[in-house]
Amino acid sequence: MRFLTIYHPTSSEEGGSPTPEHMAAMGALIEEWTAKGILISTEPLTPREACARLTLVGGEFTVEPEIVRAGGFAFLEAPSKAAVVEACKAFLKVAGDGTVEIRQILEFAPEPQPA
Repeated sequence: MRFLTIYHPTSSEEGGSPTPEHMAAMGALIEEWTAKGILISTEPLTPREACARLTLVGGEFTVEPEIVRAGGFAFLEAPSKAAVVEACKAFLKVAGDGTVEIRQILEFAPEPQPA
Protein backbone atom coordinates (compact mmCIF):
# COMPACT_ATOMS: atom_id res chain seq x y z
CA MET A 1 0.00 0.00 0.00
CA ARG A 2 1.16 3.53 -0.72
CA PHE A 3 0.74 6.50 1.59
CA LEU A 4 1.19 10.25 1.31
CA THR A 5 2.61 11.73 4.50
CA ILE A 6 2.83 15.47 5.14
CA TYR A 7 4.94 16.83 7.98
CA HIS A 8 3.59 19.89 9.80
CA PRO A 9 6.27 21.30 12.15
CA THR A 10 5.14 22.96 15.36
CA SER A 11 8.15 25.27 15.36
CA SER A 12 7.52 28.90 14.46
CA GLU A 13 10.91 28.88 12.73
CA GLU A 14 9.59 27.34 9.51
CA GLY A 15 12.13 27.41 6.71
CA GLY A 16 15.07 27.83 9.09
CA SER A 17 18.35 26.14 8.25
CA PRO A 18 18.78 22.75 9.90
CA THR A 19 22.00 21.96 11.74
CA PRO A 20 24.61 19.72 10.07
CA GLU A 21 23.80 17.04 12.67
CA HIS A 22 20.10 17.21 11.85
CA MET A 23 20.83 16.98 8.11
CA ALA A 24 23.07 13.94 8.69
CA ALA A 25 20.40 12.19 10.77
CA MET A 26 17.71 12.91 8.17
CA GLY A 27 20.05 11.75 5.38
CA ALA A 28 20.68 8.48 7.22
CA LEU A 29 16.94 7.89 7.65
CA ILE A 30 16.29 8.62 3.97
CA GLU A 31 19.08 6.23 2.92
CA GLU A 32 17.75 3.48 5.20
CA TRP A 33 14.15 3.84 3.99
CA THR A 34 15.23 3.98 0.35
CA ALA A 35 17.30 0.79 0.73
CA LYS A 36 14.37 -0.99 2.42
CA GLY A 37 11.90 0.14 -0.27
CA ILE A 38 9.81 2.15 2.20
CA LEU A 39 10.53 5.58 0.70
CA ILE A 40 9.22 6.27 -2.79
CA SER A 41 9.82 10.03 -2.88
CA THR A 42 10.33 12.96 -0.50
CA GLU A 43 10.82 16.70 -0.86
CA PRO A 44 10.58 19.82 1.30
CA LEU A 45 7.70 22.23 0.71
CA THR A 46 7.86 26.00 0.29
CA PRO A 47 7.07 28.20 3.30
CA ARG A 48 3.38 28.92 3.70
CA GLU A 49 3.65 32.57 2.65
CA ALA A 50 4.64 31.32 -0.82
CA CYS A 51 1.62 29.00 -1.09
CA ALA A 52 -1.99 29.47 -2.09
CA ARG A 53 -5.30 27.65 -1.80
CA LEU A 54 -7.62 27.70 -4.82
CA THR A 55 -11.35 27.11 -4.27
CA LEU A 56 -14.25 26.82 -6.72
CA VAL A 57 -17.72 27.39 -5.25
CA GLY A 58 -20.78 28.12 -7.37
CA GLY A 59 -18.67 28.83 -10.45
CA GLU A 60 -16.53 31.44 -8.65
CA PHE A 61 -12.82 30.96 -7.93
CA THR A 62 -11.13 32.35 -4.86
CA VAL A 63 -7.41 32.29 -4.12
CA GLU A 64 -6.30 32.50 -0.52
CA PRO A 65 -2.88 32.29 1.09
CA GLU A 66 -2.23 28.80 2.43
CA ILE A 67 -2.89 28.71 6.15
CA VAL A 68 -1.44 25.32 7.09
CA ARG A 69 2.29 25.07 7.74
CA ALA A 70 3.90 22.08 6.04
CA GLY A 71 7.59 21.23 6.14
CA GLY A 72 7.67 18.45 3.58
CA PHE A 73 6.04 15.36 2.18
CA ALA A 74 6.95 11.75 1.55
CA PHE A 75 5.38 8.96 -0.46
CA LEU A 76 5.83 5.74 1.48
CA GLU A 77 5.26 2.07 0.66
CA ALA A 78 4.16 -0.12 3.57
CA PRO A 79 2.15 -3.28 4.20
CA SER A 80 -0.32 -1.49 6.50
CA LYS A 81 -1.37 1.80 8.06
CA ALA A 82 0.06 0.58 11.37
CA ALA A 83 3.47 0.12 9.70
CA VAL A 84 3.32 3.69 8.33
CA VAL A 85 2.41 5.03 11.78
CA GLU A 86 5.51 3.33 13.21
CA ALA A 87 7.66 4.73 10.38
CA CYS A 88 6.30 8.22 11.00
CA LYS A 89 7.13 7.91 14.71
CA ALA A 90 10.74 7.19 13.70
CA PHE A 91 10.63 10.17 11.32
CA LEU A 92 9.34 12.55 14.02
CA LYS A 93 12.15 11.47 16.36
CA VAL A 94 14.56 12.80 13.70
CA ALA A 95 12.54 15.74 12.35
CA GLY A 96 11.42 17.10 15.70
CA ASP A 97 8.16 18.32 17.16
CA GLY A 98 5.27 18.37 14.74
CA THR A 99 2.44 16.41 13.24
CA VAL A 100 2.44 13.97 10.33
CA GLU A 101 -0.73 13.69 8.30
CA ILE A 102 -1.05 10.17 6.85
CA ARG A 103 -3.26 9.49 3.84
CA GLN A 104 -3.48 6.20 2.02
CA ILE A 105 -3.34 6.51 -1.75
CA LEU A 106 -6.26 4.56 -3.15
CA GLU A 107 -5.19 2.14 -5.83
CA PHE A 108 -7.94 1.23 -8.24
CA ALA A 109 -7.68 -1.86 -10.38
CA PRO A 110 -8.06 -1.14 -14.09
CA GLU A 111 -11.32 -2.17 -15.72
CA PRO A 112 -11.04 -5.47 -17.59
CA GLN A 113 -10.89 -4.86 -21.32
CA PRO A 114 -12.99 -7.01 -23.67
CA ALA A 115 -10.96 -9.44 -25.72
